[in-house]
Amino acid sequence: MGHSSTLAFTGGGTGGHIYPGLAVIEALRARGHEGRIIWLGSRRESDRDIVERASVEYFALPAGKLRRSLSPRNVADGFRVIAGYLASRKVLASTRPALLFSKGGYVSVPPCAAAAALGIPYLTHESDLSPGLATRLNAGRARLILTAYDRTRDLLAPQFRTKCRTVGNPIRDTMRRGDAALGRSLLGLPQGLPLLLFLGGSQGARQINELVEAVLGDLTKRCFVVHQTGPGGSRLPHTGVNYRAFEYIRDELPHFLAAAHLVVGRAGAGTLWECGAAGKPMVLVPLAGAGTRGDQVDNAALFEERGAAISLAGDRATPENLLSAIFGFLDDPAGHRAASLAAGELAGADAAGDTADLILNLLGELR
Repeated sequence: MGHSSTLAFTGGGTGGHIYPGLAVIEALRARGHEGRIIWLGSRRESDRDIVERASVEYFALPAGKLRRSLSPRNVADGFRVIAGYLASRKVLASTRPALLFSKGGYVSVPPCAAAAALGIPYLTHESDLSPGLATRLNAGRARLILTAYDRTRDLLAPQFRTKCRTVGNPIRDTMRRGDAALGRSLLGLPQGLPLLLFLGGSQGARQINELVEAVLGDLTKRCFVVHQTGPGGSRLPHTGVNYRAFEYIRDELPHFLAAAHLVVGRAGAGTLWECGAAGKPMVLVPLAGAGTRGDQVDNAALFEERGAAISLAGDRATPENLLSAIFGFLDDPAGHRAASLAAGELAGADAAGDTADLILNLLGELR
């Protein structure tokens, strides 16, 4: 059955606000949606590149960052937000989508406001446990507020809670189809050596890189370490005994993840769900402190509470604590197995498929 309505998506600023939307688009296409799909995003070339590589039409908008703090930059950004609203309105008025799906982030606020003004229904999705500013701003006129976790509902204003649906975090289907044997052979991994995967993420990888530098000598005696360093990366050579570093791991990531015994990384929503879908225990070093709203600390605490991870937040992120957490998982097969099951239970749902079904049902109601 072909569904021919135009659908609009918005989000951007980081990959975390783009990849989940693309996962939903992939699921919609798999379910027979043949209509036009457009994306309203920022003017960042990296955002455009990610979206266009997925064969989605891209409209670049002026975008101003939203801050809770007082800053002189708020004035310039205020004008950008207004320009973003006017540009969104123009795109939406000419394309007339049946529905807008917002993946959050500051880029999404003007398109949601423009959709509301034009009478176009929209859904907004929150990836983190604690709702961000964009979700709070978008919630008022959203048809539905989609959340990754049940508990997020209670952190929103009471009048919005009836509009909440827990769907999880959409991840690309390829992330569920990793091949552990392929991952091991791509790395030339010696038989019987556990693989430890360090994911610095694209944002704020320096802390993880410094931890890897501090503990590598101890780890490589017992493990094979694969390390995603981010751009500019780490001071370590890219290959060593039982060690491989990559600035980015793209197509190989599902296979490395499938082969990994344990993942050490940030507590961004995407990483948590990709590891959860693969049933991997985690040692988390959440992005914390000034310049963050603490969303990763909250995410990490939830995964620790459910037994899926150990969180080394703030001043707990020392080389000694990291080694102790890693060796704890290596030395306790039953504990490792329990954490693996907990990760799968917490983040194993097919959020992309469930969200696509929800969108198609809503399109049916709107016709």
